[in-house]
Amino acid sequence: MTAPLNMSRLGLSLQTWAMDVREGFVEITRHSLALLGLVVVLVSLTFVSRPELQASASEVLLGWLEIRQGEVPDTAESGNAAHRSTAKSLKNLTSDQLLVTRWLSRKYRVSSEPLGAVVSEAWAIGERSQLPPSLILAIMAVESRFNPFASGSQGNVGLMQIERKAHVDELSRFGGQLSAFDPLTNLRIGVRHLQALIQQTATLEEALRLYGMSSGQTTEQLYVERVLAEQKLLEKLTERQNTAALSAKDRLPPQ
Repeated sequence: MTAPLNMSRLGLSLQTWAMDVREGFVEITRHSLALLGLVVVLVSLTFVSRPELQASASEVLLGWLEIRQGEVPDTAESGNAAHRSTAKSLKNLTSDQLLVTRWLSRKYRVSSEPLGAVVSEAWAIGERSQLPPSLILAIMAVESRFNPFASGSQGNVGLMQIERKAHVDELSRFGGQLSAFDPLTNLRIGVRHLQALIQQTATLEEALRLYGMSSGQTTEQLYVERVLAEQKLLEKLTERQNTAALSAKDRLPPQ
């Protein structure tokens, strides 16, 4: 009788222990979910009462998504090193982008595929910022000759010769100060800086002069003239191609 009685007591003890564990787990889970819900409510109320925080958070998220857009590899090509580089197949460029890429590649002795990625990005940013891509490319030509690792006399770096200390917050969203050497990140921050200067000044020339000063250019007026001259060359290049394309179309026999 003693052995069965002991076994019965052991089974009852195990059952009681299991019930205690289950109830404890349910209690902890309920309190954790309640705490999480409270945190969500407090954060939501903070954003409602502080619209500037909501705008700041949105800007951070959009900036992160923008920089990640060019970094997420296609699953089919994730093992391909070329896919992870800042380069673009020339067959994916428009006719204007291809013409500009080849012309700049010859002039500045830069490989066409990496340059094609920069030209394509200049076109995309130009659409969003309402700035001519020819102007964005002209600034890069004068500032760095399309060398993403260029360094200026005042410590400015990259394609657009941005000042890292002046753009710490923006660079932190893209991984820190070393991200200034990423061509597309440098390009995007440089364009934002130019936009801010345009909003502060009355003319594009004045904005360019201030941009040149911030990038360490010693002769601001000469800098402005060089940028505008380079922009005019690029625009004439595409205008000639478009004019030739229209003339060829006009000569086609009617169908």
